[in-house]
Amino acid sequence: MGFLDFIFYTFIVVVFIQVIFYIFFFGRFAFLKEKKTSSKNIPISVIICAKNEAENLKTFLPSIIEQEYPNFEIVLINDASHDKTLKVMEYFSKLHQNIKIVDVKNIEAFWGNKKYALTLGIKASTHDFLLFTDADCKPVSKYWIKEMSSHFNNKTSIVLGYGAYSKIKKSFLNKLIRFETLVTAITYFSFSKLGIPYMGVGRNLAYTKKDFFNANGFISHIKVRSGDDDLFVNQVANNKNTTISFSKDSFTESVPKTTFKDWFKQKRRHVSTAKYYKLKHKILLTLIYCSQFLFWVLALALLITTFKWQIVCGLILFRVVLQYIIFGKSSKKLGETDLLFFLPFLEIFLITAQLTIFINNLISKPNHWK
Repeated sequence: MGFLDFIFYTFIVVVFIQVIFYIFFFGRFAFLKEKKTSSKNIPISVIICAKNEAENLKTFLPSIIEQEYPNFEIVLINDASHDKTLKVMEYFSKLHQNIKIVDVKNIEAFWGNKKYALTLGIKASTHDFLLFTDADCKPVSKYWIKEMSSHFNNKTSIVLGYGAYSKIKKSFLNKLIRFETLVTAITYFSFSKLGIPYMGVGRNLAYTKKDFFNANGFISHIKVRSGDDDLFVNQVANNKNTTISFSKDSFTESVPKTTFKDWFKQKRRHVSTAKYYKLKHKILLTLIYCSQFLFWVLALALLITTFKWQIVCGLILFRVVLQYIIFGKSSKKLGETDLLFFLPFLEIFLITAQLTIFINNLISKPNHWK
């Protein structure tokens, strides 16, 4: 067997692996029908940890305060800010009785550690059901708390939500950021429906105080600066206690980065936590990435050499069409259909960016939490 034959048959195996993932993994979310859940009106503590977020709090906190929900408090954690974050919090707390402020000072043992600040905020919260978002986030509707909290029941104690990024017209970076967010959401939603939840995003995540304390909080990964959301979910979530929320009213929307440099730094932090995931999750995620990378590399190599190009083109077309079907249905659920036109280009660019980030993280450690 010649070298090109080897490349060709390897390409067939890679396409087969991709088809398995798209149909049996990502298809679980793509073809999932939304089930309406009834609101239980359970008391909720909304937790927002802020570090130097004075302007964002002025802009986005009102969207939390104005939520249509009968019983909720807002726990605002000032994580050793050196701007006017605390003053903004105090201003809003004077106007609204359901706002509680936790002012965190840096201590040597946990210097600049967001998990330490979050732990103090969770301990200070009044209610047993916790809903997390960020200072630069806003719920897309007044029923965010209602929708996210409606999924709690006797079995379900973790709810994974979708944290979108706002759209910026005529910006390729914005499309790339939203595409990466879409791919990530499709993956963790699909894995959750398969009974292997592995992460959530702190922009839109809910769990119980009981789960937090049963796991001894963030103690098992307290020295890992990032991962207050995904590492906690990776540790605690299982096929019985976790569900997803993807109704439009349950979404949050965040301010995206506007330069490649800032986005690159952010993704370096996010990616650095993946090595602490459970082994089965790391294997599956690595297999997904490697099969995507090899698909395009091997396809390009075979097309350049025109080796059995008819079969190669057929396999490429089959995989791309399948991807469009799965991503089309998923993006419709998550309100990101404008990305479909650029799908192959965004995928190739994202694969390249992720490889660059991975190599950079091997060379040097990324910076963390502002």
